[in-house]
Amino acid sequence: MRTFIYFSSSARTSGNWDDLMKAGRMDIVCNVIIHSFSLSHQKREDVELHLVFYGMPDPPKHIVISTKEYLSGRSQDDKEKLTISKKDIAGFIKKMLYKYREGEKTEVFAGCFIEKKNLYAVLDELKEQGKKIFLLDGDGQDIREVSNEDIKNGAFLLGDHDGLPRKEIKRLKQECEVVSVGNKTYFASQVVTIVNNEIDRRES
Repeated sequence: MRTFIYFSSSARTSGNWDDLMKAGRMDIVCNVIIHSFSLSHQKREDVELHLVFYGMPDPPKHIVISTKEYLSGRSQDDKEKLTISKKDIAGFIKKMLYKYREGEKTEVFAGCFIEKKNLYAVLDELKEQGKKIFLLDGDGQDIREVSNEDIKNGAFLLGDHDGLPRKEIKRLKQECEVVSVGNKTYFASQVVTIVNNEIDRRES
């Protein structure tokens, strides 16, 4: 199972918004979802995406989307009809946020959960599951030098347009293995595509 963790310090933590840009750059979240789960005319069925939002009014919020569970109960026709438009994904995120219940981990759709959990608790849970946490950062080791076994068991952490909080970077670099996708600065969704491609190439 490929695992991504996307952190946003500004993404809204309630569903009462309409403008993606003004909702803490929820447009970036939509792009990350699209690039995590979609191929041309096909959906990836082996991805788990963790969204960690620290924006107002009720941070933090943790959303988990597992395509394996989400797609498993759908027919092939249903899978082919699933859209990847920002409008539909924005509606999906809003429904997830509206369904949050205090003190609960709520399954809103099959394989899609929402709860109140901070970034470090999410990372600790993934570590307990045997995942190796990779922090995507320009100063890290080239991802192409990481072993196949580590890549297979990896969970890849990336930040939004503002990056991960500067005050947390030092701690994260101590707790995670730092890897880089190259010497250029890419959009978060592009980084997800590059990591997916790296794994695809190793599986071919």
